[in-house]
Amino acid sequence: MKQIFQTTLFALVLASTPALGHGDETHHGSAIGQPGESTKVSRTIKVEMNDAMRFIPANVAVKRGETIKFVVKNNGQLKHEMVLGSVAELKEHAELMRKFPQMVHADPNQVAVEPGQTGELVWQFTKTGKVDFACLQPGHFEAGMKGKVNVK
Repeated sequence: MKQIFQTTLFALVLASTPALGHGDETHHGSAIGQPGESTKVSRTIKVEMNDAMRFIPANVAVKRGETIKFVVKNNGQLKHEMVLGSVAELKEHAELMRKFPQMVHADPNQVAVEPGQTGELVWQFTKTGKVDFACLQPGHFEAGMKGKVNVK
């Protein structure tokens, strides 16, 4: 019964949080680009994550219109993830992750990677500017596990 209540509560929170809803334009849409097609990848960028709560590299430069395949390796002993979004979206999502630490999500703008494993994220950057990324596992964002994609 407790599990049903928690699941229902979680669903209600997600439904009432438009910036985090699946398919919402502000989260996955034009502000940060769009999910990329693997057949249209312009280039591959390798990103490492570690338990010092850092991404290597933490700053990436891409060209507007490029479709990038991020190959994300978790070199740590903890689960990490790479989530693309605006600072406001990432902060809001990090708060939700603190409230629901077992939350599992599979949005096109993120990849979660278990210790010692590698994952992929394909994204097309459609506008110039800065796109932020972070690890939203509880406490990781607050510890400084974040970076930027500079789209020129």
